[in-house]
Amino acid sequence: MSHPSSDPLAAVDALLAAVDDGHVLPAPVERVRLREAAGLTQAAVAQALGVRVPSIQAWEEGRAEPKAERLQAYRRLLDGLAQRYPAPQPTSPPTIASEQVTPPAIPPELTSPATPPGSALSPTALSGPASGQPQAAPAPPSALARLHGPQPPTAAPHQAPTPRPAPMSGRAGVRKAAPAGTPVPEGVEPRFAHGPLAVVNADADGQVLAYCTGGLVLDVPAKSLPALVEWTLNEAALGAPKLAGPGKDADPLLVLTETALERYGLPTALDDAERHAGRLPDSHKAVKQLLRAEWKLTKRGLGPWARIYRPATGSERACVQLCIPSWNALDTRNWGDAAQLPPADLARVLGVYASRVMTPRGSTAVTGLELMTALHPPTRASAPDAAGKRHSEHNPGSLGAAPVDCAPCEAPDGHPLLKDLPRFHVRGPEEKLFEEAYDWARPMTDDECTVRHMVGIDVNMAFAAGANGLTVGLGAPTHVTAPIFDPKLPGSWLVDLSHVDLSKVKVGKEWVQLDGSLLPSPFTAKGETPTGPAWYATPTVAYAVELGYDVKPLEAWVRQDHGRYLDGWYQRLRDAYLATMAELGVDADLSPEDFLVAMERHKSRDPELAIVASAIKATVKGGLGKLRERPRGEGWRPGEPWRALSRPTWRPDIRAAVISRTRINLHRKMTKHAAFTGQYPVAVLSDCVVYAANGPSPLDFLPYRQGKPLPGGFKLGVNPGLVKHEGTQSVLWGEEVREKFNAPELNLARYIKDGTVTDTDNGE
Repeated sequence: MSHPSSDPLAAVDALLAAVDDGHVLPAPVERVRLREAAGLTQAAVAQALGVRVPSIQAWEEGRAEPKAERLQAYRRLLDGLAQRYPAPQPTSPPTIASEQVTPPAIPPELTSPATPPGSALSPTALSGPASGQPQAAPAPPSALARLHGPQPPTAAPHQAPTPRPAPMSGRAGVRKAAPAGTPVPEGVEPRFAHGPLAVVNADADGQVLAYCTGGLVLDVPAKSLPALVEWTLNEAALGAPKLAGPGKDADPLLVLTETALERYGLPTALDDAERHAGRLPDSHKAVKQLLRAEWKLTKRGLGPWARIYRPATGSERACVQLCIPSWNALDTRNWGDAAQLPPADLARVLGVYASRVMTPRGSTAVTGLELMTALHPPTRASAPDAAGKRHSEHNPGSLGAAPVDCAPCEAPDGHPLLKDLPRFHVRGPEEKLFEEAYDWARPMTDDECTVRHMVGIDVNMAFAAGANGLTVGLGAPTHVTAPIFDPKLPGSWLVDLSHVDLSKVKVGKEWVQLDGSLLPSPFTAKGETPTGPAWYATPTVAYAVELGYDVKPLEAWVRQDHGRYLDGWYQRLRDAYLATMAELGVDADLSPEDFLVAMERHKSRDPELAIVASAIKATVKGGLGKLRERPRGEGWRPGEPWRALSRPTWRPDIRAAVISRTRINLHRKMTKHAAFTGQYPVAVLSDCVVYAANGPSPLDFLPYRQGKPLPGGFKLGVNPGLVKHEGTQSVLWGEEVREKFNAPELNLARYIKDGTVTDTDNGE
């Protein structure tokens, strides 16, 4: 029971002062109402405020209150939401204005029951402080609202979080633009009030609608493709702010459905010739319309991912991106069935991805590479000179505006640096840097054949974890003869590591005895022991030193200008992945047992968000792959340059360093596991490791003591670098498959997930 104040007047004054200072928040039930009225999830709010979901749950249930700057940020959010979603008055519903208006027809897909709390997408502003992405906000006067969304729910007692119900389409979150003159919440740019993108669809009556993020649907008055571009730039309020100070704002993205394609005179599918060319011919009517309206297309033309622009005037850009799913813009390997989703659902999927990663600029691979540049723009404005003028200068920490040549050992076959090699010359490891992911397997021992199961574990976001904290070269390489190895200096080293004996290595500070024949070599992708000098990236050579062996490089190509270029890239993708997985019920704080259960169910919990998680993971691998993009047709011949070489982001050395570190991270865990348990991997493929075990679960062979894992070993969890269950098959299955194909070293990690083996393992 609280005690009365000795000075009630002073206590009242203090309370009023606390209210004025923003230290008193709305009641917990009102906090819930505001968040749910905006269609925000607890995970989205938690990410924006830099806290965990349980904190938001505690604040909304009145069990705790935010402190310090979190209090101010949370109060600002609630004030902004209250401005946009005022509490409903307990009066009879208002009547329609005196002038009778026939309401527009509502498409059937927008009349589903209201989306339950927690299943709607977060508007883009709440993707996190570092995202720089916009929050859905009122429309400008020129943007017309199409549909009346549901009224905000009345205040009701908040219940503790419950398991998420069956996935719903997300269409019920439809809302209209705010009336003209409604103030835009603080921190939201009016230019991008409706988010980064819209899915454009034509209904049966020919009405064109733009489905934006946050459930907003706008009328689209444009009757032609050029008019659609003009409307997007001048009225739609689409786009996203830049991710870094010297960078550029993200161009608005329009996703055109098949009905929209028909409405604007575009084919719903490309024919064979157009698909091979990756674009419509310049003679197509739509292309001519754009040219007549003085719009331009980039070199890739009007294809699945098109950019329509006019040359920039000063700092103002005039560019609209198109994404055309029916032209295979959304690769099913990365986006699943996203292209088949209804417009509102597709806007939801792409909107989450855009708010947490960035507005897609092509495939997930292209977007992953573009994200690197967006976070580290190549140039910045200089300080004013004597005349008070600024000019463009190199942005420290970036890869710069001009491409640099790689070292000869880093160049892939066919590179111009190798044009003088004999035509059929095959470079060996002493001439070529070959840092690739693991593809290794061995026959099972007699003891392993006596157990019942083969269990595969997979490293979450393994290559992202490999990029975290990695020092990479920023400039051109320098050749050095007989160098002293420096583990802090990124580069490529010619060194003999054949003397490293895996049967006796250092694990931490202690020497341990292992059965080296049961472990893959950490120095080669196939797990074979080196036989002489070979080129390696810095992390590989550093690991030989870590294992307790001296190294004496013969020569090296090193980069004196270096930095942790990929840190911001890793952090943004990590945060995007963790936020998405949290909404799918896979939280970082789960126990190992609960984590395995949550991972088993997460895709069925919300299939659309599962698509986002898959796309985020593909962005990691694809972006790193683009660092060494190979020629794609275009009449290319060996020894000639190809288009990708003109990019500052064509950096095979960075790709090699990330893969090297990822492979070494995995080997370190396998070595520690072997030293502690005596268990050795049977097969390794990229980031998947298979062990023989007595039970079907990873918990049947991973060492946990009182809930704590082996330090430095494998640990179950959702964070990048931790592991999840990939699949389990019987030992009998493995032996039968190998016998069937007469391949005692068939890589079973490739098939451990579902046990399906369709053909002999060819290593692809």
